[in-house]
Amino acid sequence: MESKCMEAYDRFLDIVKTDLADFIGQMDASDIEDAADLILESQAKGGRVHISGIGKPGHIAGYIASLMSSTGTPAYFLHGTEAVHGSCGQLVPGDVVIFISNSGETAEMRATVTAVKNNGCYVIGVTRNPESWLAKESAVHLTAGVPREGGPLDRAPRMSILAETLVLQALSVVLQAHRDVTPQQYVKWHPGGSLGKLRDNEK
Repeated sequence: MESKCMEAYDRFLDIVKTDLADFIGQMDASDIEDAADLILESQAKGGRVHISGIGKPGHIAGYIASLMSSTGTPAYFLHGTEAVHGSCGQLVPGDVVIFISNSGETAEMRATVTAVKNNGCYVIGVTRNPESWLAKESAVHLTAGVPREGGPLDRAPRMSILAETLVLQALSVVLQAHRDVTPQQYVKWHPGGSLGKLRDNEK
């Protein structure tokens, strides 16, 4: 393989080690707590959780919705652009929508978030910039800010996706702990595969 390819590989891993560690050190547990409280308050009144994003964050939204659902917080994927073409019909006033956007500024995202709020929902924004449009429009903002993406052009989402995923995984951990999910409950929700079997010390 060409030396430039291995240099790009080494640079990416170096950025992951340094920038992700810096990001973890700057994560604010109080923001995670505020987001969890908003979700729990909504659910106590019959509200639901939806996860959305456009582009690469949309793929993360699907994963986070699945992760939360399997760990005690039922969540639904909301398509980031289909939302303004009828999919907002899955929302009811009082629901919470977690919207993931690295910049927090794109026109498509603004249209969807505006529609979500017009349908009476609370927004938890996940962006790199706490001063972005999305952050200011959100009831709670979770910062997922990293300075570099790590690729040859530093454009394609790589590090930002890791940061967004990590902050929402942390939120899912807090919610799961709040619900005291037992192994028996978990395997009931996730009966397939090796994860769907109780371990010897859990029987």
